[in-house]
Amino acid sequence: MIPEEDLGPAWLRDYGGAIEADIQRMEEFAQQLLAEVQKNYVPHMEEVQADILPNMPDPHAGFAELVSFFDAHRNVQQDTSNLVWDVGNGTGGLAVAAEKVSKNYGQADAFSRARVSDVENALDETGAAAPPPPGSQPGTTPPGSTENTGSPNA
Repeated sequence: MIPEEDLGPAWLRDYGGAIEADIQRMEEFAQQLLAEVQKNYVPHMEEVQADILPNMPDPHAGFAELVSFFDAHRNVQQDTSNLVWDVGNGTGGLAVAAEKVSKNYGQADAFSRARVSDVENALDETGAAAPPPPGSQPGTTPPGSTENTGSPNA
């Protein structure tokens, strides 16, 4: 019998097929992913940061609409900057988690040794796949956000 912790979330148990991973190649994947982030993402991330972070001069306080717009603009700049950083940081964290799982289980029979909680812990340590906020349910869209339909234009 499979332990409860290895069954996965109840809402996903009827998924049908198992996801298999080649533990031996996971370390190679991790190294390539880290190299890709460093070579092709970080330089562009730095350019985006440099373009969006400079502050505009403060508008005249008597023009309330413009002051409000600039405040909103600065908030969007900061949020965008945070998201650009988080993508690089999260991708790097995913690579670190993959490397850790590979090193821990690469020389063992991973299917008998690795547990779902081990993989989740490796991801949690890096912050690459943070758990959903308390009270949220998988498959629901948080209040105030728009649903991503998977389309690049969504």
